[in-house]
Amino acid sequence: MSVLEIRDLHATVETDAGEIPILNGVTLTVRTGETHAIMGPNGSGKSTLAYAIAGHPAYTITGGSITLDGEDVLEMAVDERARAGLFLAMQYPVEIPGVSVTNFLRTAKTAIDGEAPPIRTWTKEVKEAMKNLRMDGKFAQRNVNEGFSGGEKKRHEILQLELLKPKIAVLDETDSGLDVDALKIVSHGVNRAREATDLGVLLITHYTRILRYITPDYVHVMVAGRIVEEGGPELAERLEDEGYDRFLAEVEAAAESGAPAQA
Repeated sequence: MSVLEIRDLHATVETDAGEIPILNGVTLTVRTGETHAIMGPNGSGKSTLAYAIAGHPAYTITGGSITLDGEDVLEMAVDERARAGLFLAMQYPVEIPGVSVTNFLRTAKTAIDGEAPPIRTWTKEVKEAMKNLRMDGKFAQRNVNEGFSGGEKKRHEILQLELLKPKIAVLDETDSGLDVDALKIVSHGVNRAREATDLGVLLITHYTRILRYITPDYVHVMVAGRIVEEGGPELAERLEDEGYDRFLAEVEAAAESGAPAQA
């Protein structure tokens, strides 16, 4: 079993107005075989947490720790984090002109495993995964994400997830911009990865609709850079009915009194 542990994590981002604190003491543990959903309003720090785990250079860690199986993730370069078993499905996947999907996937697999996959079995695996995600085989010869629709980009992210087989996957608003059919296809891909490899998932979302297809074991509410409430799937149902106003009001009241909001 692998364990991702985040302890009292603080992070800032540099802006024209100077450094702005985004994460204000996030504590969270994700184990393989578990699915955690992080929900919260815009600007609450959800995506910053994903980028901090992945090692995005725009964010500075000012306190706390991230470990994977006891190893200090913050001391790892981005590629080392991937080889250690961390994966980030991006909210806005980038285009890579001049690099085909086929070359990208095989190069990534080789870098993570330390050796190139056998051509025959790899080709079969890629074709099967693309078929399951209802991706046209021609996509394999196209440049990565170049000219892809939003839904195609998200399917390509899940294609990587299924083929690279990480220990822990962070899915940053994978449901954004997807219609109902694409949402189901992407969700089924995540579920296949969970069943095949005992994957641990940290699913970041605003809405509960993806949770109809990917059932979380734990739900965490993030507001103002902190986790302010935790529970099971029933918490997501409450959020669907009540929204985030109560949590925002509690955080605002705590800020006025000088006391931190309680989880």
